[in-house]
Amino acid sequence: MPFSSYIGGNTRRGGGGAGTTWAQSLLPSSTAKSKIPPRRSRRRTALINFLFTNFFTIALSISLIFLLITILHFGVPKPLSSPFKSRPKPTFRLPKPRKTIPRKPQNDNDNKDAVFGAVVDITTTGLYDKIEFLDVDGGPWKQGWRVSYRGNEWDTEKLKVFVVPHSHNDPGWKLTVDEYYERQSRHILDTIVETLSKDVRRKFIWEEMSYLERWWRDAAANKRELFTSLVKNGQLEIVGGGWVMNDEANSHYFAIIEQIAEGNMWLNDTIGFVPKNSWAIDPFGYSATMAYLLRRMGFENMLIQRTHYEVKKELALKKNLEYAWRQSWDAEETTDIFVHMMPFYSYDIPHTCGPEPAICCQFDFARVHGFYYEMCPWGEHPVETTPENVRERAQKLLDQYRKKSTLYRTNTLLVPLGDDFRYISVDEAEAQFRNYQKLFDYINSNPSLNAEAKFGTLEDYFQTLREEADRINYSLPGEVGSGQIVGFPSLSGDFFTYADRQQDYWSGYYVSRPFFKAVDRVLEETLRATEMMMALLLGYCQRAQCEKLATGFGYKLTAARRNLALFQHHDGVTGTAKDHVVRDYGIRMHTSLQDLQIFMSKATEVLLGIRHEKSDHNPSQFEPEQVRSKYDVQPVHKAINAHEGTWQSVILFNSLEQTREEVVMVIVNRLDVAVLDSNWTCVQSQVSPELEHDRNKIFTGRHRVHWKASVPALGLQTYYIANGFAGCEKAIPAKLKYFSTSNSFSCPTPYVCSKVEGDMAEIQTQHQTLTFDVKLGLLQKISHNNGSKIVVGEEIGMYTSPGSGAYLFKPEGDAQPIVEAGGNMVISEGPLMQEVFVYPKTAWEQTPISHSTRIYNGDGTIQEFLIEKEYHVELLGKEFNDRELIVRYKTDLDNKRILYSDLNGFQMSRRETYGKIPLQGNYYPMPSLAFLQGSNGQRFSVHSRQSLGVASLKDGWLEIMLDRRLVRDDGRGLGQGVMDNRPMNVIFHILVESNISSTSDPVSNPLPLIPSLLSHCVGAHLNYPLHAFIAKNPQELSVQPLARSFSPLAAPLPCDLHIVNFKVPRPSKYSQQLIEDSRFVLILQRRHWDTSYCLKGRLQQCAIVANEPLSLFNMFKGLAVLNARATSLNLLHDDVEMLGYAEQVGDAAQEGHVLISPMEIQAYKLELRPHQ
Repeated sequence: MPFSSYIGGNTRRGGGGAGTTWAQSLLPSSTAKSKIPPRRSRRRTALINFLFTNFFTIALSISLIFLLITILHFGVPKPLSSPFKSRPKPTFRLPKPRKTIPRKPQNDNDNKDAVFGAVVDITTTGLYDKIEFLDVDGGPWKQGWRVSYRGNEWDTEKLKVFVVPHSHNDPGWKLTVDEYYERQSRHILDTIVETLSKDVRRKFIWEEMSYLERWWRDAAANKRELFTSLVKNGQLEIVGGGWVMNDEANSHYFAIIEQIAEGNMWLNDTIGFVPKNSWAIDPFGYSATMAYLLRRMGFENMLIQRTHYEVKKELALKKNLEYAWRQSWDAEETTDIFVHMMPFYSYDIPHTCGPEPAICCQFDFARVHGFYYEMCPWGEHPVETTPENVRERAQKLLDQYRKKSTLYRTNTLLVPLGDDFRYISVDEAEAQFRNYQKLFDYINSNPSLNAEAKFGTLEDYFQTLREEADRINYSLPGEVGSGQIVGFPSLSGDFFTYADRQQDYWSGYYVSRPFFKAVDRVLEETLRATEMMMALLLGYCQRAQCEKLATGFGYKLTAARRNLALFQHHDGVTGTAKDHVVRDYGIRMHTSLQDLQIFMSKATEVLLGIRHEKSDHNPSQFEPEQVRSKYDVQPVHKAINAHEGTWQSVILFNSLEQTREEVVMVIVNRLDVAVLDSNWTCVQSQVSPELEHDRNKIFTGRHRVHWKASVPALGLQTYYIANGFAGCEKAIPAKLKYFSTSNSFSCPTPYVCSKVEGDMAEIQTQHQTLTFDVKLGLLQKISHNNGSKIVVGEEIGMYTSPGSGAYLFKPEGDAQPIVEAGGNMVISEGPLMQEVFVYPKTAWEQTPISHSTRIYNGDGTIQEFLIEKEYHVELLGKEFNDRELIVRYKTDLDNKRILYSDLNGFQMSRRETYGKIPLQGNYYPMPSLAFLQGSNGQRFSVHSRQSLGVASLKDGWLEIMLDRRLVRDDGRGLGQGVMDNRPMNVIFHILVESNISSTSDPVSNPLPLIPSLLSHCVGAHLNYPLHAFIAKNPQELSVQPLARSFSPLAAPLPCDLHIVNFKVPRPSKYSQQLIEDSRFVLILQRRHWDTSYCLKGRLQQCAIVANEPLSLFNMFKGLAVLNARATSLNLLHDDVEMLGYAEQVGDAAQEGHVLISPMEIQAYKLELRPHQ
């Protein structure tokens, strides 16, 4: 939210209020940049490229005539060969002109290079290499230059100005979403309908469906009809149309797809409108993942605003603020989407009409007495437009428009007109519309001005811009450009980390409120698992009665989707809302988590054949193994209390697409237990004491039982915890070792304890040995059985940061280590799991952190190759005020301060640490993975299941921030610090790998490196854990149960094919929909992996990869798949060519074949019917 303020100090994240000295000169102007002389347009079909090459002097008009004659005579060309049957297209559509460029094979998981990439004009890495980051004062446009123009730039092509009224409505920030709706948003939507209906020349855009859906429920029928007619006649455009305007740093790609699809589908179902222009003015930095997902949802254009001010300046100098955004791996231009980047400091009116905010502010007609907004801080205020002053006012405004226009290539100009929660009353809206219409009328009635100005929507702007770019070629010599839209450069990369001024980098929000960032991901994976269970339930259901459990839960499932979607808002998952708003988000997520778990408990019974239709209303006999008593506490494990002579069942659900071999754990109250599988066969197990973060009471008195489970893909498996079963060996107790400087350590019965000898301690499995410094309790070294070693040098430290806040990270110097010699260490050693637990000594009585390091034995498991680190963090109390807690791994890899971190759990980005920007500018988002790679090809990867911040500040260092506690507001409008810390656990899975073939040099290769297949599997297992349910009541050993398991897939999927989601989009309407509607959706992603790293071929589940087509028709056991067809990721477009996919994708789906290129996500609508 910008710079202006609503009554009550709604100053937006622009700076300490518009009245500050810094803000008063917030805009520079420019040395004259002449428009590029118009040249003839180059159409990019192969035929026209041929004509240009051989007949250079032929005019464009003749070329177009030839093209049309050729197409009319020969028809639209078909592919030379296709393995798929052709089918008639429903409509005739000219393909978009495309140019031929050299292409690497897409299906190249077999190549040895492990890097394939796009050819583009601009990379964001290249921009950072070039920019000096000097923050030169540019004058009125403080972050730019003094903009000027010659005056003849519009002689041949007049300036076409589209002024786009908008209102930015945060679904939660300083007020909750409900409070904002009641006080502001519902009035704004009423105002839009009333004022637009008065004059067809008035336009408006709206973004957030969370508010529109609520208004729609409350609005009278005539208001709804008016709203719909305004959308249909083009006066009102829904832009983006997601449930919220999502954050792009912390949000996972699953949740982004969900929130956009939820909003888009509601909009299409309700109003019949499908958005194609995205509007993201307030996220704090932008991810390339968003560009990819929008393209594959059928969006054509994007608008963004909050990028580093130096990046804006560099792009503006070269007229590159509009470009085709291409994915870094895309050698074929299939991911290109057109982007407009706003050039100035903020999206408020002072920073959108032109480069001089003191002038633009005079044209914000809501900043007059009688309204609730602050006056212009530059001292000159808006005045009503009259016949006497209209000439002077219009020319002053047009001067700003012309100056802004010189920053872009075309003579089509976009001017947003709005701010946070604007247009709240009819009087305010009339003030803007009335005054601007007078100014437009003057400009348009004077042909000598060579300008036309009017209200417009994003669609009006982009359509006019594309028409101009078709007529006039704005391409530069040698520019790669894009076949999607001619005349603009191509760009790849992302826009993190955002800085809005000076050295204020917005890297703090990568970590703010980490407890709720973790809950976000738990809700996400639980929702995904529930969607799958519901789809399987309805797929296998053959009676109307058994549909009731699923369809009856439909409204709660929709609520869960919407609660997850709401938290993706750029003040939700970011941790940048007021305390009571955070609480509101947390309660919503907690409520949905409970609802989902209750449904899963019941669905488990149905899928296993335990529950029958007559008992649908009865409570389940199972309950989740982990439960949360409250929205803001960690989950606790339910203990199994199996008395002598009884057993209790444990059911495991695997939401992954491969069979899962995994060492699992439950809590028991009694030691004398054994584990049996569903066939009543004994399973080896171990038992060890449960530990907790308490210096005086490390042992809870309960026990952990570990065993190796095997759970089918998308399936269920049952195990039994039995007490007194004579035929099985009891769980083997772990051997305990301890180190403690106090003499109060007491060994828990009946374990055997011994004291740790020496300064170093080790735990080991058949694959690796971990070495710890006993006095500090920190991991020092990892050794592998093949002889390779890596120094890890674990360190726990704290920054002192009195200048940091919810958004900004502003440390004073480097982080200082906090662990001192002493503390308590407990080592547990057993056949399946080895653990080192440490409660370290620090300067504080209540130490803020304790941690466990675990390694596993288990043939065929992924766990045997990884190291599990679990940090328990309690940054509570005033002694930790203005402190930011980090863990640092000081490895011996020579990574040259280059690290790779993920974007939204979808792709990797290359991050280089620059000395020319401050420490906080070298911190980056880490939603799920970061890795270092040395020159010898050795890799050190850290997987996370919640979003955090990461950096590599020195050679070999990987640093991750865990939590932050900050007293002060950082001047971005929130009006508070971050003091509501909660105790929480952060879990990492660490992987050390050595390459087995030549690998790309991270220093010389500007493209991001990609994870190995094993690394992908580690991340999937961490982020999509097994769901465990335990029987509420024990059974007598004399009652032996039936063998119960559920395995729906005919075969596990290839190891690099991931089911993003398998769902019924409209569960409440399932029974009313026709089978022809294809009521199920399957979304698949093909992972791209680095073949220069060992597959760890011993992993049985990774025997196959997706180089051969997958047969949808034969995917499920006992289920026929019908009516399969490819669709967009928001499920609203079935023409896959318009989404950038190859034509074969749609053809293949009709025949049930799926062949996905690496990195692609593809969605399929299908119908399921049980075999008779």
